[in-house]
Amino acid sequence: MPIPDDVTGDEIDKDVRQELMSLPKTLAEDVARNLVMVARLIDEDPEEAYAYSRIALRLASRVAAVREAAGFAAYATQKYSEALAEFRAARRMTGSVELWPVMADCERGLGRPEKALAMAGEPEVQKLDKAGQVEMRLVAAGARRDMGQIDAAIVTLQSSELASHSVQPWTARLRYAYADALLEVGREDEAREWFGKALEADKDGSTDASDRLAELDGVEFVDVLDEEADTAGTAHTAEADDETGSAPEGRDEQDGPAAGPAAN
Repeated sequence: MPIPDDVTGDEIDKDVRQELMSLPKTLAEDVARNLVMVARLIDEDPEEAYAYSRIALRLASRVAAVREAAGFAAYATQKYSEALAEFRAARRMTGSVELWPVMADCERGLGRPEKALAMAGEPEVQKLDKAGQVEMRLVAAGARRDMGQIDAAIVTLQSSELASHSVQPWTARLRYAYADALLEVGREDEAREWFGKALEADKDGSTDASDRLAELDGVEFVDVLDEEADTAGTAHTAEADDETGSAPEGRDEQDGPAAGPAAN
């Protein structure tokens, strides 16, 4: 697959670059450039990112960072079985527990929430950093909801991290998940409050908390372009009426030509 000339491979994380030093120089550069493409595309075009990850995997399957990248690309395209296999391989290579939450979420994706919940109680969770533990809590709550245990999901999300006023990278998603669970059991006022708190913490737009708040408040969004088209159409009809009189009897005024390029 083609890679833009401006992608050199130097853009990758220094730890990954260190891992690739075990490869011949040219091969390392090729792998690095493919990994850069995975990182660039995984949010906007996960299928394309997945294709680049498969190339990197074919070139360097014994590099943990490559297996991890392949896992995340598969995860982004909902290929959960494949993602889980890649994450397990990366974990065997590194011995790290960092991927434990996303591995558990793969179990959810495979329709095995009980397995995900069991993983939330394993000793590996205690070895995770704070961010990892919050991710594990989110996965566990999701597993509870998968199993129809919504009240248990709410309790799972209640934590010191949820109660904290400090804003961390995970804060918006944690508050959002809590609000969503509250809404599911009909606690609408509390849900509105927590969607608001999620929005306050959501500096990079990682949730749709603003839309959920608007829905709760009964606000309907109008497409500005459609509104402008309707206004232009009304103005056009009014001008025609001024020139030729009112619209002929029995003919709806909306039958006139559409405003904008389509009328040209």
